[in-house]
Amino acid sequence: MENTSSLSFSRRSFLKTSTLAGGGMLIGFNLFNSCSPEAKVPVDLADLNYNDFNAFIKIADNGAVTIFSPNPEIGQGVKTAMPMIIAEELDVAWENVLVAQGVLDTKNYTRQVAGGSQSIRQGWDALRQTGATARQMLVNAAAAKWGVDPSECTTEEGVIKNANGETLGYGEVVKEAALLEVPENVTLKEPGDFKIIGGDITNVDIDKIVTGKPLYGMDFKREGMVYASVLRPPAFGNKLVDFDDSAVKAIPGIIDVVRFDNKIAVLAGSTWEAMRGKKALKAKWEEETKAESTEDHDRILTGLLDGNKFETMRADGNVKKAFREADQVLERTYESPFLPHNCMEPMNFFAHVTTNKIELIGPIQTPAGTANRVARKLGRNIEEVTLEMTRMGGGFGRRLYGDFVLEAAEISHLAKKPVKVVYSREDDMSAGIYRPAIKYRISAAIKDGEITGYHLKEAAINSNMYGLIPNFFPAGAISNYQVDVAKYDSNITIGAWRAPYTNFLAFSEQSFFDELADVLKKDRVQLRLDLLQNVKGTTDDRIQYSPERMEGVIKLAAEKSGWGKQSDGVYQGFSAYYCHNTHVSEVADVVIERGRPVVKKITCAVDCGIVINKLGAINQIQGGAIDGVGHAMFSNFSFKDGVPSANNFQNYRLIRMMETPKVEVHFIENELSPTGLGEPALPPAGAAVANAIFAATGQRVVKQPFIENMDLKTVKKEVIG
Repeated sequence: MENTSSLSFSRRSFLKTSTLAGGGMLIGFNLFNSCSPEAKVPVDLADLNYNDFNAFIKIADNGAVTIFSPNPEIGQGVKTAMPMIIAEELDVAWENVLVAQGVLDTKNYTRQVAGGSQSIRQGWDALRQTGATARQMLVNAAAAKWGVDPSECTTEEGVIKNANGETLGYGEVVKEAALLEVPENVTLKEPGDFKIIGGDITNVDIDKIVTGKPLYGMDFKREGMVYASVLRPPAFGNKLVDFDDSAVKAIPGIIDVVRFDNKIAVLAGSTWEAMRGKKALKAKWEEETKAESTEDHDRILTGLLDGNKFETMRADGNVKKAFREADQVLERTYESPFLPHNCMEPMNFFAHVTTNKIELIGPIQTPAGTANRVARKLGRNIEEVTLEMTRMGGGFGRRLYGDFVLEAAEISHLAKKPVKVVYSREDDMSAGIYRPAIKYRISAAIKDGEITGYHLKEAAINSNMYGLIPNFFPAGAISNYQVDVAKYDSNITIGAWRAPYTNFLAFSEQSFFDELADVLKKDRVQLRLDLLQNVKGTTDDRIQYSPERMEGVIKLAAEKSGWGKQSDGVYQGFSAYYCHNTHVSEVADVVIERGRPVVKKITCAVDCGIVINKLGAINQIQGGAIDGVGHAMFSNFSFKDGVPSANNFQNYRLIRMMETPKVEVHFIENELSPTGLGEPALPPAGAAVANAIFAATGQRVVKQPFIENMDLKTVKKEVIG
């Protein structure tokens, strides 16, 4: 176990205080930079429909504390975890804390985003500083009241105590504290003194979630609001020529039909009426001749891999020489399909555009970027735009893209009405945005029983891996190492899908290393550990992962899974991966039941630094692993002439409840700053399962989904357990 401390405080958080008419103190704080003097207090803190405020702490006269969480909540738990960090340093009892969602405030926050598993990592230092500064101000106020030095005072769960044993509650000194100068240097708690951080804290929204109270974007309603259902092109690349809405306007409840961009919106008094009206629309589309079928894509991507038009993203040593001099070369090509996001809550958003303001309300992962896009689209000043975030029923990267927000804003602008756009499931699956179809070709040069060269080629639809990924493992571990990329420009819209690119690359590379272990006659785990020795002590600052931390999770996963000691009929597969600043290793236990591989258990070892909320962290890891298993095993999505093959769950396969494996989670305990958790458990899952399938069946699966690309007829029909 690691037990080193590496807490850094590179970002400062300055606080601004103001008194409340009803008593109490508001502490405005900027999580990632300095606080703007324009910070305003909300009119009514009890009203969840906030307007014009920055992130702050409110302490009432009775000691109750309100902490506003600024980042979007998509189920990753930041609405619970971020206030936990503040509450820890503020030193209050968690049961006395009320948490509320903040609104978009570009004057007082940076990176008010849910994406890349970065909310906690980016906010850690500033959130701690915010809570600690508030605590110090309260202590200073109490010390002044007693006439003692603040250093003689201590705090515990919202109570200040001096050396004489006298006590004051935070609520008793908030008014005085609000008038004091903000201290520039404050003392942060030692991790060993944490009382809230590291505990099992229930999700702050759980009561509303399980009782069905309004919480999500789909729940939002406004007096006078109309619903919009949008007809989009039936195939990617199609252009709208003309349409006939006479049948639509004859339907009761229809309010208007609006054409915008390359789409048509039907407005009605309910979603049912709007969707019914959309079905009655008769539109004429101009067909695109560009190749947009899966068969075409398959041929094109293979052609790119066979060609020589690549962009080199990293090149170490002399790969060509290593392959020329090799005793043996191992090469494999791995393939993945497009995948939709399939958030449980379909895309939706409310917009009310008037002559002097643009009001936006709903579920979005990128509030600031989306607000700016709306302002540019409508030719308005960004100062006229307000955006309130609701909780999201899933995001997985889909809600990074505010296309549905732009639709709502443009329709409202044209119709001169408050509008809520609501997607049907069919809209959600057929309108994009998708994980891109990708092929990886990986080659390894072997000489004298060692890996001397490694060449990774990527061919993808529309977009290639981002710049950091070529610096993940095995970069630095193999002296001759090269990563090349190529892409095909398509009309099909693609984008980030939970753990972008690494969600499939991890499967490819970790499956490849499993096969390399066979060729080299090495234990799968030992091969990874041996390669990591080559990275230790490196001076290459491009390397993104820590070989020591990767080694730690590999050994922990092997130990906790009983690697190499499994019982009869249970076959194991191993995988280890680094992404989103977190190191994860996983072992899959697979059995054969009725001639099919069944994943029974995933053992996860995770090094994410300090765990903020253990309950929430375990939930994220379990969800990520199951998501990775399910999509690798079952999910497929194809196109014919630009038209998606599936538009609802009856023809799109997801993992089912009875198929979900047990996920056992183990953390490396250390005092390093926390890193991401929403995504890192997903990428290694597919490889762990594929490697276990090989152990069970002898079949190397190189194409997702596994269940469609295996020869199940040759699998022994054995029932285990």
